[in-house]
Amino acid sequence: MSSEQTKPVGAALVVGGGIAGVQAALDLAESGIKVYLAEKGPAIGGKMSQLDKTFPTNDCAMCIVSPKLVEAGRHLNIEILPTTDLVGLEGGPGDFRATVRRRPRYIDLDKCTSCGDCEKVCPITVPSLFNEGLSEQTATARAYAQAVPNAYAITKKGTSPCKHTCPADTSAQGEVPFLM
Repeated sequence: MSSEQTKPVGAALVVGGGIAGVQAALDLAESGIKVYLAEKGPAIGGKMSQLDKTFPTNDCAMCIVSPKLVEAGRHLNIEILPTTDLVGLEGGPGDFRATVRRRPRYIDLDKCTSCGDCEKVCPITVPSLFNEGLSEQTATARAYAQAVPNAYAITKKGTSPCKHTCPADTSAQGEVPFLM
């Protein structure tokens, strides 16, 4: 952005935080447009972040995508919206209104320091989405080591067994202290 232009001109919504979405967001942001980058997962990077090598050059996939993720995460004109779904879109090019739904990640992005203490004590394991379910991880985990945003999220699947069977619909995890 030029030194004379300090405020973004207009806004755009990029849906999908894969390599194409991140590059589109970077291009728009560099041209002075405020960009909202909506990603359904807890971090941007898409399928390319899961690859070892790219075809046909056999280049390291993370070596290509990681600098772009960092740049998008630091760009002042890009606001990353992880765990976000597009639920409505009205209007047309240049004049539209998007409705998005942010799903909870159960860990506050502003407070998470990515220290990993929560992952060390988490007693629940779930299939790893990053590894396509071929391995397990704790329910409290980062999407992958170089994830942007570099913060943890909790994977919740349904209702806990104690709450599901409780006639008062009480969440016992919040009421009963853990005994160690």
